[in-house]
Amino acid sequence: MSEAGTAKLSTDDMRSAVQAGIVTEAQAATLIAHAQARMGYRNAMLADEEPFEFFKGFAEIFVTIGLGLLTGGVVGLTVLFVSWSWGAGLGFFICLMLARYYTLERRMSLPSIALAVGTAISSTAFFGSFLVIEQIRDETPFLIISAIGMVTMLGYFHVFKLPFAMFLFGLFCMAFVYGVAIDGGEWFFLASNFPAALFDLGQGSSVALASLGFGLAMMAAGLWFDMKDPHRISRHAVTGFWLHILAAPALVNTCAMSLYNLGDTRGYVLTALLMCFVTLFAIVIDRRSFLTAGLFYFAAVIVWAATASFGDQVGGFMVVAIIGGFFTTIGTWWVQIRAAVMRILPVFPGKSRLPPYVSEV
Repeated sequence: MSEAGTAKLSTDDMRSAVQAGIVTEAQAATLIAHAQARMGYRNAMLADEEPFEFFKGFAEIFVTIGLGLLTGGVVGLTVLFVSWSWGAGLGFFICLMLARYYTLERRMSLPSIALAVGTAISSTAFFGSFLVIEQIRDETPFLIISAIGMVTMLGYFHVFKLPFAMFLFGLFCMAFVYGVAIDGGEWFFLASNFPAALFDLGQGSSVALASLGFGLAMMAAGLWFDMKDPHRISRHAVTGFWLHILAAPALVNTCAMSLYNLGDTRGYVLTALLMCFVTLFAIVIDRRSFLTAGLFYFAAVIVWAATASFGDQVGGFMVVAIIGGFFTTIGTWWVQIRAAVMRILPVFPGKSRLPPYVSEV
């Protein structure tokens, strides 16, 4: 057969084959690794984006709108003529039944995400209708509902294999962690001192410690999923992406704000050093989300340095130019920069399980 008549499979083809159940994730990863070994990592890694997909076509948008209107109408009529709890329970059931078709059979991205959100909201409303009986300042019902939501989303992820379900699990987990950390009398303090009260460790608030613990837990879970799929071709990598989306703001905001609020030169220098470490960490694990979470602190430190040296007007334009140049450079040559960094770093535990890089020049 001639070369022109030979079909070549791309990474997207392999990912589609995994989603369709034609090959397993382990088989697909093995095939990709074999192909990369033959072709060389540099030529094989042309697409350097993190796996991220909200919808595959405009048909999914229409289906999602239709599902929202259909479910909302049925639930609304049930609430009007029966009760709130019956409406929420029916919504929960409808979302699960629709997910069996649109997620397991049709494998449509946006409708699957919408149905997962509908499942989370309706389950929260259903159990909340029984647990929240009156307006009392007691966090127990809130904690129970959050725990039920965590279990529900874990079960949803197990059944439907939808990575976005772990993002919803993380949101319920965050609500549970903050619910445990926040006493009833702290709500006014948090509202009047937001966001420092939520992230600044220097204020001695248990909420900031909760933010740090939550961020570390989500990061660990994200890395665990990443290391199960270093070639980023299966749902494990997408699951890791959603967990890192939760981890990055909690970790970066807590650490950076705690240092930045120290004030004076010491605080700004320590924040700058932290952001350098965050950049290095994001490059090593091949996740850009940690950089975007620290964008404000990048800007704040550069504002401090530029205005102190060049004045407000000149410094302001310098900030825009420096940040723009930094993100343009790192976004354009991410693969090359990561390859250079990984070659320089010594061997450390888990290095071989991270996404591959060009090991030779």
